[in-house]
Amino acid sequence: MLEKQRKASAFSEASNIYLNRFVPRHDDELELEVDDPLLVEVQGDDYWYEGYNMRTGAHGIFPAYYAIEVNKGTECYKVKSSEWMDRYRLKFLGSVQVPYHKGNDVLCAAMQKIANNRRMTVKFNPPSFCVLEISVKGIKLAVQEDYYACDRSNECSHFFQLKNVSFCGYHPKNSKYFGFITKHPADQRFACHVFVSENSTKPLAESVGKAFQLYYKEFVEFSCPTEDIYLE
Repeated sequence: MLEKQRKASAFSEASNIYLNRFVPRHDDELELEVDDPLLVEVQGDDYWYEGYNMRTGAHGIFPAYYAIEVNKGTECYKVKSSEWMDRYRLKFLGSVQVPYHKGNDVLCAAMQKIANNRRMTVKFNPPSFCVLEISVKGIKLAVQEDYYACDRSNECSHFFQLKNVSFCGYHPKNSKYFGFITKHPADQRFACHVFVSENSTKPLAESVGKAFQLYYKEFVEFSCPTEDIYLE
């Protein structure tokens, strides 16, 4: 009973709740479990936050994508989550297997590897146009050789359920490059999918963050902060 009261008190003071488990890889990173209450102090432009884990009292930095604001009013989501979708036009550079399911260093290494491979093939195999559709259901990737063609018969589509998207972000030194990491539905394998845009992909990263917020509100539906909630 005392533990529940302490946990409820932490939630009442928290600014955010974390939706995923985060295992630190560096000394300045903060270890987090699913449903941990957070007090965010600094919101970095690189999509990393700095603050306290209200459950443990520890301080550090952590990825912002799963840190959901708890005091945000429901008026921000007047549109039903099932009806909301954002669409972005990009160029698909490719996918590569990665050793870990999250982290800016993992993302940047994958971008660098794909970019290096692309330099050797860009003249005879240029990047394909694609459309990314972001919704509460997941991320749909529709690739087509000619974006302006009326015939869509040669379009290739892939769909990634949101629960299998473990990380996303843009390159910290060039925001025109965007990538997201997915986990295999059955195996313990991860892949990073990399794109480039004519403009900054920061709005795209924000759309993925919004999708997780809506997913959490619609499907996890936490109403009592003392309940144990897990996405898997």
